Amino acid sequence: MDRRDFIALSLALAATQPTRALAATQDTIAIGGDVTEIVYALDQQHRLLARDATSTYPPEAQALPDVGYMRRLSAEGVLSFAPSLIISAEGAGPPEVIDILRAASIDYVEVPEGYDAQAIIAKITAVGAALNVPDAAQTLADQTTTALNTALARASETNGTPKRVMFILSTQGGRIMASGTGTGADGIIGMAGGTNAISAFEGYKPLSDEAASAAAPDVILMMDQTGDHASTDDELFALPALQATPAAQNRSVVRMDGLFLLGFGPRTAGAVTALNRALYPV
Repeated sequence: MDRRDFIALSLALAATQPTRALAATQDTIAIGGDVTEIVYALDQQHRLLARDATSTYPPEAQALPDVGYMRRLSAEGVLSFAPSLIISAEGAGPPEVIDILRAASIDYVEVPEGYDAQAIIAKITAVGAALNVPDAAQTLADQTTTALNTALARASETNGTPKRVMFILSTQGGRIMASGTGTGADGIIGMAGGTNAISAFEGYKPLSDEAASAAAPDVILMMDQTGDHASTDDELFALPALQATPAAQNRSVVRMDGLFLLGFGPRTAGAVTALNRALYPV
């Protein structure tokens, strides 16, 4: 090889080094909208190979390959990206797929679920540790704590009797699927200064017409939806289960983006404030 060829080859190799370095760090799959949001908030999005279908924020995350819905993952689909790290929200599944992923030669980190301020900070800490950026995680945790404290303090200043809020997950077939206790909906309602109108059960369950009417919600809370699962206000309040409720009489319904409302990530302080203002308009 003569000198000119050597110089040309050296320049070509040098030009490829940044790309190779970046590719070497792109090793992570994020599963769970809250997890992906935290990865971006930590400025570690360059690490991501793929994300799950619930990871829709920030919008640029949607450009990443999609491994499917977090509760219906395919081991083959996830492993086809050859990740060295999977950071997953608690509750991903099915269980047999998670067992396969845990048994593979991959670091699998499960981020614990939770529906209060402390849980959000724990998530940030866990994701930061998995990505080996503890300082960035501490900074984000401090910023998030400050924002949450401010939002919670404002929500606690609401005067009068707390609004009774019913979170409705769906109304398919005219049946109301509502949130009881121990859910993200229950958590955000309380943080925003409301009271969950349904406290007789945990999780999400169908409500009988009698139970829905007896709950007497002042406000219906729902996620923004489109397509076949969406219902207009007229359709919602025409349901026999709701017709006699204060919410129907006042046509009081609040619709918010699902991940923003129930994600319990860095944006939750904003969700608390937005919901509080919707429940208690000035």
